[in-house]
Amino acid sequence: MSNIESIRPTLAESLWPGVNTRMKAVLLAVIGSLALWASAKLQVPFYPVPMTMQTFVVLVVGMGFGWRLGAATVLLYLAEGAIGLPVFANTPERGIGLAYMMGPTGGYLLGFVASAAAVGWLGHRGWDRHIATTLAAMVLGTAIIFGFGTVWLGSQIGWDKAVLDLALWPFLPGAMFKIGLATLLLPLLWRRLGRR
Repeated sequence: MSNIESIRPTLAESLWPGVNTRMKAVLLAVIGSLALWASAKLQVPFYPVPMTMQTFVVLVVGMGFGWRLGAATVLLYLAEGAIGLPVFANTPERGIGLAYMMGPTGGYLLGFVASAAAVGWLGHRGWDRHIATTLAAMVLGTAIIFGFGTVWLGSQIGWDKAVLDLALWPFLPGAMFKIGLATLLLPLLWRRLGRR
């Protein structure tokens, strides 16, 4: 099977066929960036990085939109934050714009882009249609976010500190919940779509 033949329609393409592709992409990117904004405000306070529902939205947007549109959606969200809109967790209280993005959460924000692209690439190959492959994709996407976040935070606060105690371990229970939720949601949507 060639690479072109292995690419399948994404969930967004299948749910909303027959609409102008550019218009649909712009509208989906705006909706996705608004979902990221809202999910940043659903948080459990941690120090120095809060726990939010954003990783769930990043994973679902990436896989549901595909790698290009998924990454573009996250980049739109980051651009909104970079120009000073209070779209990030704890904004405007802890600063806005590029100053906020260069702080402790900066690595996680970069990881959002890489994660959306990675799980989106897998979504184009049908990994969101079955529970086992969706679970594998969600674990990979989450690991990418945590990898970027941990490296960034370690460079910010110094590696002599217990970086994993601040950047990773407290977030694992929430991450497992969000992975489980996304793993159930995406194949369920495909199943319902198949019944239509």
